[in-house]
Amino acid sequence: MPKEEVVRTGIVMAFAVLGLYACYLLALPFLGPLTWAVVLSILIVPVHRRLEDRLRYPSVAAMISTIAAAGVVAVPVLFVAQQLIGEAANAAVFIENTLRSSAWREAIDDSPRLSAIATWIEERLDLAGAAASLAAWLTGRSTSFLRASATQLLGFVLTFYFLFFLLRDRAAILRLIGTLSPMTPAETEVLGNRFAETVDATIFGVIIIALIQGTLGGLMFWWLGLPLPIVWGLVMGLLAIVPVLGAFVVWIPASLFLALDGSWGKAIILSAWGGLIVASIDNLLYPMLVGNRLKLHAIPALVGAIGGILLFGASGLVLGPAAIVLTWALVDILKSRYVRPARPGDPAATVPAADGHNAELGADPGEVSRSRYS
Repeated sequence: MPKEEVVRTGIVMAFAVLGLYACYLLALPFLGPLTWAVVLSILIVPVHRRLEDRLRYPSVAAMISTIAAAGVVAVPVLFVAQQLIGEAANAAVFIENTLRSSAWREAIDDSPRLSAIATWIEERLDLAGAAASLAAWLTGRSTSFLRASATQLLGFVLTFYFLFFLLRDRAAILRLIGTLSPMTPAETEVLGNRFAETVDATIFGVIIIALIQGTLGGLMFWWLGLPLPIVWGLVMGLLAIVPVLGAFVVWIPASLFLALDGSWGKAIILSAWGGLIVASIDNLLYPMLVGNRLKLHAIPALVGAIGGILLFGASGLVLGPAAIVLTWALVDILKSRYVRPARPGDPAATVPAADGHNAELGADPGEVSRSRYS
């Protein structure tokens, strides 16, 4: 190749790299909505495909599926989040008023040990002042939530905006990915199926954990005679789905109410149950549930989930495990290519696909079964 052509090619490649980096920076603020749009599209595409076959109008089918997904996901999450913040502020005000009164001291005067502990705490801590600060902070958080609701609403709108086009144009998107991918069609399909499998396993693990935590929390509320155990169990289960929240948002205030009401035994039981049983289920069962479905050890499954949340926020719940699974799949592909050179008469190299079958890495593109997202 002539020297001038090499220079021109190098300049074009440099600008291409700069352009890709600029595109990455532009897409970074939309990482959350994009991630959840992809997750939702993978989850609902089997139902959407049947709807699309019946209607035969891709845009109409995509719009119906998007509106249905928004109604199932977005509306309950926004409503519950706002309600909980408002109730938390009311709870803090109740605690402040109770601590300023003498009712809570009268409730523990019958127990010399508890009375001595309460006196020791009162001498060293301003409980009423701390409760007032907590009430002010929670009220401020409620106000800031209302201010930030426009930003959060924009994030939800973008999620379902992206979802609409991911559903309507998924065939073109898959063709574009196949065109840009440096791998063979079979290898690209394997990676796509592994990512879809990761999404399924992650959402499956989250839902199972939420059901268990909500059930255990509701049963304890019922056993202790607290009001609305079924409702609060449902709320705890829903909160367990949200990475930044959890069932503790319900059982910690309930324990405080029981303690201030003089029901110290029930308060201790609920605190121990929530802290030792309900809260630990997430860390114990989630890695095993996700790891088993992905054929991944519990340690990398846990590191992927927690590390992903710390690095990417809520979307890291999917991106973290996906990064580990896809990296492992890429290593398997490289091993199948380069560990031992192919010999005459050897069968085509294979890697495990998401459906449990083997995809031939050297297969003709027309012989590869379609991706589950197509």
